[in-house]
Amino acid sequence: MRASSMVLAFSFLTLGSGIAMGQDKLPLVKVVATGGTIANTPSGRLHAGEVAEAIPQLKSIARLEVEELMRVGSSSITVANWLALSRRINEILEKEKEVKGVVVTHGSNTVEETAYFLGLTVKSDKPVVLTAAQRQFTTLSSDSPRNFLQAVMVAASDAARAKGALVVANDTINAAREVTKEISYRLETYSGKDIGVLGFVDEDRVSFYRQPVRKHTAATPFDVRGLERLPRVDVIYTVADADGVLIDAAVAQGKAQGLVIAAFPTGSPSPAMEKSLAKVVASGVPVVITNRGGTGRVRDTRGSAGGRTYIWGDNLSPQKARILLMLALTRTREQAELQRMFDEY
Repeated sequence: MRASSMVLAFSFLTLGSGIAMGQDKLPLVKVVATGGTIANTPSGRLHAGEVAEAIPQLKSIARLEVEELMRVGSSSITVANWLALSRRINEILEKEKEVKGVVVTHGSNTVEETAYFLGLTVKSDKPVVLTAAQRQFTTLSSDSPRNFLQAVMVAASDAARAKGALVVANDTINAAREVTKEISYRLETYSGKDIGVLGFVDEDRVSFYRQPVRKHTAATPFDVRGLERLPRVDVIYTVADADGVLIDAAVAQGKAQGLVIAAFPTGSPSPAMEKSLAKVVASGVPVVITNRGGTGRVRDTRGSAGGRTYIWGDNLSPQKARILLMLALTRTREQAELQRMFDEY
């Protein structure tokens, strides 16, 4: 049987002592697995159902249906994978009305990008909760079981509804738009930068302390259910004395339909880059300016000096600005409308 068609339902007919609610009364949570360290062992990746079976505490939280859509490392995730994942989650939430929420198990390197993509393209206010792990499932002090458990707790929580896509790991709940993996291997890697976390997951409850205010899920116009690909957008990094060679190549050779510039923290590309960007903008290719430092909003402090009109990426990371621009270009190429989207999403 192909991995993408595997579905494992958990009935848990015999419950441990102290569980007041019968299994058939618990909320139904769908787990859509994609692979990653959370299901990985030194001898290879497990089916996510095997991971779930090894966490007995799940029996008191939810009924689980585990479906493996793909089994890849997060460094191998593609835009095609995002489209397939969004389509499948939309299908589940549209047709399986009993499902309370969806958990996506994922690798850590790109979980923030997948989360933001789903936060812009899933058309439901039911929670979509992504989780990952820093340490393999069977290794010493693995965070995989705890993160899996906490993600299910959040997906089953009434409080998680209408908050968009979420990333849950290491006891914290982060909004998809803001979360960033900051550390290579230590557990405290996920951060909401200067915005902060949405809430926490403790042993006894899920606690939210704020609400995302940027538009997401059903409030966005991005419906990818009929799409097979997205417009190409490249990210180009600004460094001291950078020239415009990569910019010219991205548009001429790479056929980029949009560019994201990871500019200096004040939102400025290098002077030589700006010369190439002037030609790119004049040709009609949208250019989004972001902040390579990763924290704080960028803005136009020069009044589009020299006739160069950029789109300002607010406080989005370069990798998330790329996602929004790819989706935005399926709707419009008009400068003011693109800027509105970056201001609202």
